[in-house]
Amino acid sequence: MKRKIMQNLIYWMEYESIMPYMLVGARQVGKTYILNKFCSENYSNYIYINLEKEEDIKVIFDNTLEPTEIIQKIAIFKEVTILPEDTIIFFDEIQVSERAITSLKYFAEANENYHIVCAGSLLGVALNRFKNSYPVGKVRKETLYPMDFEEFLWSIKQKKLIDEIKNCFSKNEQMMEPIHKKALSIYRDYLYIGGMPASILEYINKNYDLSRYNNIVKQNIIEAYIYDMSKYTTNTENFRINKLYKSVPKQLNRENSKFTYKIIEDKANKRNYETSIDWLINGNLVNRCTLVEIPKIPLSVYTKDSLFKIYLNDTGLLCELGKITPKNLVSHDFDLYRGMLTENYIAQAFVTNGHNLYYWKSKKNAEVDFLINIDGEIIPVEVKAATNTKSQSLRVYIERYNPKYSIRISAKNFGYSNNIKSIPLYAAFLLKN
Repeated sequence: MKRKIMQNLIYWMEYESIMPYMLVGARQVGKTYILNKFCSENYSNYIYINLEKEEDIKVIFDNTLEPTEIIQKIAIFKEVTILPEDTIIFFDEIQVSERAITSLKYFAEANENYHIVCAGSLLGVALNRFKNSYPVGKVRKETLYPMDFEEFLWSIKQKKLIDEIKNCFSKNEQMMEPIHKKALSIYRDYLYIGGMPASILEYINKNYDLSRYNNIVKQNIIEAYIYDMSKYTTNTENFRINKLYKSVPKQLNRENSKFTYKIIEDKANKRNYETSIDWLINGNLVNRCTLVEIPKIPLSVYTKDSLFKIYLNDTGLLCELGKITPKNLVSHDFDLYRGMLTENYIAQAFVTNGHNLYYWKSKKNAEVDFLINIDGEIIPVEVKAATNTKSQSLRVYIERYNPKYSIRISAKNFGYSNNIKSIPLYAAFLLKN
């Protein structure tokens, strides 16, 4: 499957390969697949090493951090000749060896330009609890997220539709209504399918028919996540992470979706669950959206960190955790759930595009769903699941802070009126940092 991060990898190969490349992200987002594809297509000599399975090679790092010695020993084990400029080495599951991670610093400083890429499950969690010397400034670290809506459209061969979406977005021109409806229909399928490559592949294999889609694919991913929660944790912490993760649909399924500890369990509080939230964030399983009291740059300075929302990393998994079916998505009695999914989808799109997540709320309960930084301007973003876009909250924000312009994302067509840019839900992937 085509992924945007491939261009990032090509740039690294051409200009920055002296620094090892580290790809982090949640399990099942496609890290191993995309790195394997990149290595295979761009190097004549490619060595794949799974440190979780290849104990003998893991032992090499226990004995030395010297790049030349490491390469010599790998060459012996793999029975290959390793030429620095012509060979790439992919260390998968690198989180099992802190010494291997530490060695990346020495590869960056080596006289020979060894091309090294690495990835691993829960690598973000492992790095957060790193005990050895982490190679700060010596590694190009990037995050791979679930496939966004544009990548989803690539996968189902809708390039012409993408071109039309981009054209209407740039010109603020309405899309022809039948095409607009088609794009909304595909978007609703994406809400249920989500961006996990295995889930999208199941959708493709069932000829884009949700009635034939087997949601065991998403169940298996969630089970793998829950299994992972036992790693790097005590039994008590594992229990709390599990409970917190499963509470996310309930957290979002309210008019006020501010994160509330009591929804996890009656006795839950910040002291008991703060590290559990950090674990899920570092594992890229959830995204945190923090309240901003005063919308000024930099937004991070004006946050109230005790007030925040938690979104899942993928709408498809949110549907699965919330027991939401494809029929629910078109039901007239599903408005609150649809709003929950829509907000989660926008949060997912923004994080993928490099935005930090913030929202604004007045003391009198006017609330703007997201604030994003575009070209140095703070832009308020209102999100609606349907075509009813009336909102007192956005009006309050505009009157108080007079932003350069505002954005309303909804099921309505493209447009620009009263200094508000109207963007259909399916075009959110175009709002880049």
